[in-house]
Amino acid sequence: MIAMKKIYLLANCGTCQQILDEFGDKARSFEKQDIKSVKLSEEQLEQMKKMAGSYEALFSRRALKYRELGLNNQTLSETDYRRLILEEYTFLKRPVIINDDKIFIGNAPKTINAAKSSM
Repeated sequence: MIAMKKIYLLANCGTCQQILDEFGDKARSFEKQDIKSVKLSEEQLEQMKKMAGSYEALFSRRALKYRELGLNNQTLSETDYRRLILEEYTFLKRPVIINDDKIFIGNAPKTINAAKSSM
């Protein structure tokens, strides 16, 4: 696996911006990808899945479309999670921070503190 420092986020997301501000200078060495303007590739998602262990770990149940599409009433498979994340950027739990061989998913304080410590 290629060593990389990357943050997948939504540029217009207040929470993502707040997290970047919290990281300060540490975030400068990370490549940032706004997943709304630069669509997530299958290869990128596959790499994240390998690091996270499953597509479900990368899936956001907070996305507005989760309830809109009635997904909360369905049993989703790994194939479903993969397809949904690739089809609709809002289904990716954000931010996703990759620091070499470590992945940090979501904005829980514990996750963000762990990411910050790894930088």
